[in-house]
Amino acid sequence: MAGIEAEEQLKELGSTLSGIEQVLDLDTMRSEIAELREQSADPDLWSDQERAQTVTRRLSYLEAELGRVEGLRKQLDDVSTLYEMAAEMDDEETRVEADEELETLRKAVQQLEVRTLMSGEYDSREALVTINAQAGGIDAADWAQQLQRMYLRWAERHGYPTEVYETSYAEEAGIKSTTFTVKAPYAYGTLRGEHGTHRLVRISPFDNQNRRQTSFAGVDVVPVVEQSDHVDIDESELRIDVYRSSGPGGQGVNTTDSAVRITHIPTGIVVSCQNERSQLQNKATAMGVLQAKLLERKRQEEAEKISSLRGESTTSWGTQIRNYVLQPYQMVKDQRTGVEVGNPSSVLDGDIDEFIEAEIRWMRQQEHQDA
Repeated sequence: MAGIEAEEQLKELGSTLSGIEQVLDLDTMRSEIAELREQSADPDLWSDQERAQTVTRRLSYLEAELGRVEGLRKQLDDVSTLYEMAAEMDDEETRVEADEELETLRKAVQQLEVRTLMSGEYDSREALVTINAQAGGIDAADWAQQLQRMYLRWAERHGYPTEVYETSYAEEAGIKSTTFTVKAPYAYGTLRGEHGTHRLVRISPFDNQNRRQTSFAGVDVVPVVEQSDHVDIDESELRIDVYRSSGPGGQGVNTTDSAVRITHIPTGIVVSCQNERSQLQNKATAMGVLQAKLLERKRQEEAEKISSLRGESTTSWGTQIRNYVLQPYQMVKDQRTGVEVGNPSSVLDGDIDEFIEAEIRWMRQQEHQDA
């Protein structure tokens, strides 16, 4: 790499990083960290477990975010110094090391820049993810379970806590549906582009004739509700059923009818929770899931109304967004962004950041076009 080219790249990265620092407002971030540290030091905080967890989670996120930005600024200075040393000593080995550091820095700044593109009303929220098996029979149920694992592994890779609220197992293999939360700031803004139908093509492990099978699973992503949200639910419009939690193969998970299923009759939305021991706890969690889904429904209806007033056509969320092909070749390709990866096993193990970053950029571009 020529010295002048590296200098231009460093200048460009410095400018991009300055823009990111401005958008994130580091001074405000530092003030909030100081305030949260003060709150977390209060012994009375833990008398309210939910609030305490919210405070500590937010503090941990902000400290990591600030450390990430400050670390990149230091890394930028270090790489610049490394190039100066290479030039002064005319040392090719140091120059190669500097090139490698520059490439690592470029990718890190690019990833952080994507975070600044998330400016939607609910983007900063935690995410509630529901996966449903669609067409494809037993293969679709197996595919839904693979997708659940993919997202949970993705969250694990990033250190994001998750909680599975409900899993409805299919009779032979896989799952009919599952609902879980990703408990990290901006989880909704990060994952909302995953909303849609995911298509798998492979040789079915359940077909004794080894035929190729196409199966589908739907992914639904909504923001978790907060206390400030106003979601009115009329209890008379709910049907509440209790049942025994079930595991793989239909086996009972516990011996009491503690699992709760709530049907919102006007909309037909059905939510369930079975992860808690108590029926009351499961009902409270299921109501939270229902509120989140109704909030998202309201948001979508408002967006559709605005689009119709503008004379625009709205795109259905139920559209196919990504193909995962295991046979006759190996490829995962996103229908919207064109991002293509030739290693499906890595993707299914949670390596989906390339798809997610491209989705965020694509959605921001669509929003600018619609504005």
